[in-house]
Formats: sequence, C-alpha cells, structure tokens
Amino acid sequence: MSKKRIYYPRTTYSQRQLLFQVWEETQDVSAACRQARISESTFYYWKPRFETGGYEGLQKVNKPGPSKKMWVAAEIQEKVAALKKAHPEWGKQRIADELAKGNSWVPLVSVNTVRRILQEKGLWEEVVEAAEKKGFSQRSVRQRNQAKASM
Repeated sequence: MSKKRIYYPRTTYSQRQLLFQVWEETQDVSAACRQARISESTFYYWKPRFETGGYEGLQKVNKPGPSKKMWVAAEIQEKVAALKKAHPEWGKQRIADELAKGNSWVPLVSVNTVRRILQEKGLWEEVVEAAEKKGFSQRSVRQRNQAKASM
C-alpha cells in the first residue's frame, strides 16, 4: 500500500473570518475549528495575523514569489558570448559542449541557459530558431537575412 499525501486546499477568507468570529464568541478553539472546517494548526498560523491586523490581516495570503533564474557567473557568461562572437555559426548545443569540453566534460551550463545568456547579450537570432522549425537551415536563413540587410 503506497502512502499518498493528502491534499489540503488553502483556506478561504470566508473560512478564516468564520473561524475567528466563532472563536471570539466562544473562546473555544476546537469548536471554532470544527465549525470552519479548519485544523487547529491553521488557527494558530493565522492567530498572530488576526491579533495584529484584525479581519483585514486575514485577507492577505503569502504566496511564493516568482522563481528566480539560475545564477551564472559573469566569467561563464563572457565565455559564452566570446564563443558565439568567435564562431557565429555555432548554436547553443555546440557552445554548451565546448564549455563542458574545457571543463573535463563536466557541464558548466545547460543548453537553454546558453540561449538565455545569448538573448540577454543580444547575440541570439530568434528568426533562425523559428525558421529551423519550418525546415530551413541556419545557413539559408542567414544568407536571406544578409541579402535583405544589404539591399
């Protein structure tokens, strides 16, 4: 028998409001929790907020912030940019492989991190990526872009 975690949905503002209304009337934590269908640990989680902010303090729910991108050292970012400038025909996979080769084949950055670094430095051609999905080669797309630029 596998032990599956139980999912408990977040409490709503109306549940928290009912919880503390009943608690103020009866001063009985377990009765208030039963009526609001909330655990006692949840009551004690919200109690300090209720005591400092009242019912307005119950409205805010701390949500996790946006996830941060992986931090990459500045020297690695410069290596990625230098490789792309030295070899413009190389793609993200080749650059990631070259960096790993110089590090005893231990990857320094992922392929998509290379793409992100190149995008931030303005060295990534989005047109090439879209054209490859349609079946065009990188060389033919670059030739078309250079021909358009020279006109």
